Amino acid sequence: MSAELNGKQVAFLLTDGYEDSELTSPWEAVTGAGATARLVSPATQDVTGKNGHVQPVDVAVAEASSDDYHALVLPGGVVNADDLRVDEASVAFAKAFFEQGKPVGVICHGAWILIEADVVRGRELTSYPSLKTDLRNAGASWVDEEVVVDQGLVSSRTPDDLPAFNAKLVEEIGEGEHEGQHA
Repeated sequence: MSAELNGKQVAFLLTDGYEDSELTSPWEAVTGAGATARLVSPATQDVTGKNGHVQPVDVAVAEASSDDYHALVLPGGVVNADDLRVDEASVAFAKAFFEQGKPVGVICHGAWILIEADVVRGRELTSYPSLKTDLRNAGASWVDEEVVVDQGLVSSRTPDDLPAFNAKLVEEIGEGEHEGQHA
């Protein structure tokens, strides 16, 4: 086990309908590097991925504080991402990481919540291709690359990009807060 993230707490914000591998693979990457991962959700017990993975919720998002975490990960999945972007507590929780300059990892449709939180303007990122226009309309510079890093914001397109995403996510969490990461 690597110790590069020892003592770091990483929040994973999601609800039912997430893309299973976009939770499990980054979770394994950050915990394998020594961090503690916690599942934060508007759901109160278990959440189920679109392919059947079940994960217990550690903290209800309404009771969670970004102050307790060093980084945030936003897995995708259309249903998950669509439900989170209309949940006020989830949007506020995600936005707080940007206000505090903390690293955020987002993959696939997870970027919808960042649009709602109004934190993508002037940022370069990638996502599932169907979000390209949404992100550009919100002021982002969208690119089609497997992983993009912009001042602590790590983004990727699909589960195929997880190896590159995980490596950059661990690196950015290890670096800590970023001055250019802002709301």
